Amino acid sequence: MDPKVAKADQKHAKIHSEKRRKDNSERKTGNEIFDKITLETLYKLANQGHIDILNGAISTGKEANVLTGITDDEKFVAVKIYRIATSDFKKMDYYLKGDPRFNIKTKNKRKIIYSWVTKEFKNLTRLYDAGVTVPKPITSANNVLLIEFIGDEDGNPAQPVKNQPPQDPEDFWNQLLVQLKMFVNDAKLVHGDLSNYNILNLDEKPVIIDVSQSVVLDNPISKELLERDINTLVREYTKLGVETSFKEVWEYVDPKFN
Repeated sequence: MDPKVAKADQKHAKIHSEKRRKDNSERKTGNEIFDKITLETLYKLANQGHIDILNGAISTGKEANVLTGITDDEKFVAVKIYRIATSDFKKMDYYLKGDPRFNIKTKNKRKIIYSWVTKEFKNLTRLYDAGVTVPKPITSANNVLLIEFIGDEDGNPAQPVKNQPPQDPEDFWNQLLVQLKMFVNDAKLVHGDLSNYNILNLDEKPVIIDVSQSVVLDNPISKELLERDINTLVREYTKLGVETSFKEVWEYVDPKFN
C-alpha cells in the first residue's frame, strides 16, 4: 500500500475513533466522502498543522459535507469536503463561466471541483477583507476547504435562520441589509443563492455562508442573480413580519454594474 494512503488511513481511524457522534448515518456519510485523494488531502492538512481531529457533521448535502475539525491547540474549525461523485458540474460550469479569475476549459470533474473550491476560498477572502460577516477562510486544498467555525465555544454550530429565526426580525433584517450592501459594493460580488438556508444566526447576528457560486459584478449574470437574491430575501423576511419590498432593498444596496 502507498505509505501516504496508509498514513491517511491511520489518520482516518483516529478521526473516527474520537468522534463524539457515531450513529450509522454518520458512518455512511463518512464512507461516501473519504475517498483516497480526500484522505491524502486531509493528511496533508494535518501535517501542516491545520487540523488534528474531525468531530461530527455540521451539515450534509448532495455536493458537500461540512464537518467540525479540531486543531492541535484545541480550537474548532469547519472542514468543507466536496464530493466528486455527486456534485452538479453543469451548475459549477455555469457559475465559473464569465468569471475573469478563472479560465476553465476542461471537462475533468476533479479539476472542476478543485477550481470550485478555489473560487469559494477566493470569494471568502474577498468578502472577509471587505468587512462582510462571513467565516474567515483558513486554507484550501483539492476538494477540501478549511474555514472559521461559526458557533459557540463548546463546538455547537450556529444554525441557519431557516432553523432558528431571529427573535427580532426587524433588527436582524437591518443588519443583513448592511451586509448585503457591503457584499455587493465593497467586495463587488453577488451571492447568487442567498436565502435563510445560507445565513447563520449567531447570537442574533447574521453570518453569510456558502459563497462558492458567488460571482463578480463584471459577470454578465450578476444583475440577474442579485435580483433573484433580493426577491428571495424579501419573500422570506416578509413572512417573518418585516415590512419591506424589492424596490426598497434595491435602492438601498444601489449596485453599480458595468
